[in-house]
Amino acid sequence: MENIQQIRRFLFYSHDGLGLGHVRRNLTIARALDDVAPEASILVLTGADETERLGVPPGVNVVRLPGPHRSDQRVLAAAVEIFKPEVVLVDEHPFGSGGELGPALEIVRASGGQAVLGLPDVLDDASGVELEWRSRGLFDRIPQHYERVLVYGQPDILDPVGDGFPDDLARITSYCGYVVSQPLDTHQSTLRPYKGRARVLATAGGGDDGFALLDAFVDAAADAGWDAMVVAGAHWPRDRRNQLRARAQAAGVSYRKFVPSLPSEFASLDALVSMGGYNTLAEAAASGVPTVCIPRVGPSRGQLMRARAFESLGLLRLLEPDDLDAQLLREEVDAALAEGRRADGPKLDLGGDRRAAHHLLEVAATCPARAADDDLARDLSARLAMVAAS
Repeated sequence: MENIQQIRRFLFYSHDGLGLGHVRRNLTIARALDDVAPEASILVLTGADETERLGVPPGVNVVRLPGPHRSDQRVLAAAVEIFKPEVVLVDEHPFGSGGELGPALEIVRASGGQAVLGLPDVLDDASGVELEWRSRGLFDRIPQHYERVLVYGQPDILDPVGDGFPDDLARITSYCGYVVSQPLDTHQSTLRPYKGRARVLATAGGGDDGFALLDAFVDAAADAGWDAMVVAGAHWPRDRRNQLRARAQAAGVSYRKFVPSLPSEFASLDALVSMGGYNTLAEAAASGVPTVCIPRVGPSRGQLMRARAFESLGLLRLLEPDDLDAQLLREEVDAALAEGRRADGPKLDLGGDRRAAHHLLEVAATCPARAADDDLARDLSARLAMVAAS
């Protein structure tokens, strides 16, 4: 007879926002959890259309939230009622980007489950944390709904806990190290073949606020002594993509709309130009690729703080957003190419995915195990679609 104490259900929630960083972190941790607990039932719940293209581990199920309002409270509540997870891992937004997760968290707790919150290495500067977290009561509410908080970083680089977490929140918070996705075994490069010259790629994440950076990069790359490639945001409006594609073609720059396994390409690059998103900078540091970073400064200043911290470690060259122009960007790329790859390792603790997985297992061990039901994850999409349509 099967031992139900070995059957654990984990639900990972990635809110439906611009960019793929949240779901990529969750997929990386889900992969690590599947490695250390292959008997577990793991479900990633997300609104991102591109999730399956990012590389889903064999033991992980992905269910896309249905309907035009993918953050519907009813749908999220139905998901946890049907799947009945012991542990829910939520990425960054403790109650959803619009508060939609609150009822689902109540259901999880009422059924004997627990919630874990995963946070990036930096939230914002002091004024942003005060406005978006403390004044809205989030710091006080998190310990009421979450058993544990995991920071995907290390306090000697960036320390959100020491920068103002109240005692009740600090007591349940642990640092895991950086969560970095591993190159896929099945990955095949989709970039332009190597021609003998240095290869420089520019990416600005999924949101269209990176257009100015990529537009400047196209100008910087025109007639440069290196091959240039640009990857547009997956969620860009079509007119923006068409405009960038036309500009890139005229400048002799290779253009891609979306590269699913972009971090797997970093090892083959001679330089990278990017904004300051968590996943991109951590994966660039892990690969050792010389990086020029032009971070976003609004609405949060988190990217700028991360970029400055990484610059202080010698992990990248920082070009402040106000200084962005094609000539300065070209000079920074040339300098990065001249420096070459680091020979002293990434200077980051890259064990965040494994540590996060073990934290989830520790929390699950405090919950009553559910009976095995392999049909739950397979049937969930259809059942949630019915809820969304009702």
